[in-house]
Amino acid sequence: MPIEKAHAIVLRLVDFSETSQVVTLFTREFGKIGALAKGAHRQKGPFDSALDLLTLARVVFLRKSSGGLDLLTEAKLEHRFRPPDHDLTPLFAGYYLAELLLGLTDEYDPHPELFDVAAKTLHTLSREGKVNISPLILLFEINALRLLGHLPNLEQCVECGKPIATEGYVAFGQSSGGVLCRRCRPGKKHVAQIRGESLRTLQWYTRCEDKSHRAPPYLISGEVRGVINHSISHLLGREPRMQKHLQFLIQD
Repeated sequence: MPIEKAHAIVLRLVDFSETSQVVTLFTREFGKIGALAKGAHRQKGPFDSALDLLTLARVVFLRKSSGGLDLLTEAKLEHRFRPPDHDLTPLFAGYYLAELLLGLTDEYDPHPELFDVAAKTLHTLSREGKVNISPLILLFEINALRLLGHLPNLEQCVECGKPIATEGYVAFGQSSGGVLCRRCRPGKKHVAQIRGESLRTLQWYTRCEDKSHRAPPYLISGEVRGVINHSISHLLGREPRMQKHLQFLIQD
């Protein structure tokens, strides 16, 4: 069994025995992994209090070739996820981020850029003071969809490739995977009408390279959330469990 080292975000913890846990990690180097952490509940052990939900840690593990659980042997804390006590919204947003990483990624399929985006988002959610969570989470969602190859086509008609004007209302094909021009719209099922302003908001985020997470020039409407929620629910095969706690993500 080879010894591997990685940077990791703790996504899930399940008790295995009185002293051990099964942990799910999203690592920068290897993608999502499942590992057994023997002695995780012991006060003095090799995990340095690093195995808390959404902590960032440097880990060492033995990779098993048989497809079973890897064996986590060491974890050193780098950043603990501690959002402000007076506001639950950063906590719910962090749990939602973990749910997306669990559901949208595959084992041993690394996405280092997605890891970096997730780590930066968690750092921002842990920051004291006012954090504009709605654009922060939308930017993470769009980055995740883009990096995993599932971002809807928001610029050209998904059928013919014609650029889409953003005046008035625009047809969004939920089954087709993107916007539709007037010529290609007829006969398509599961088509939603969204305002051009909502489409411009989504386009702004897909083009956004601003690492400060500044607010966009448009509010995040229910239509914007509807497009992203549908894309994510389709990929997960269900609505995210944290969705009922995320009404604060809509700004209008």
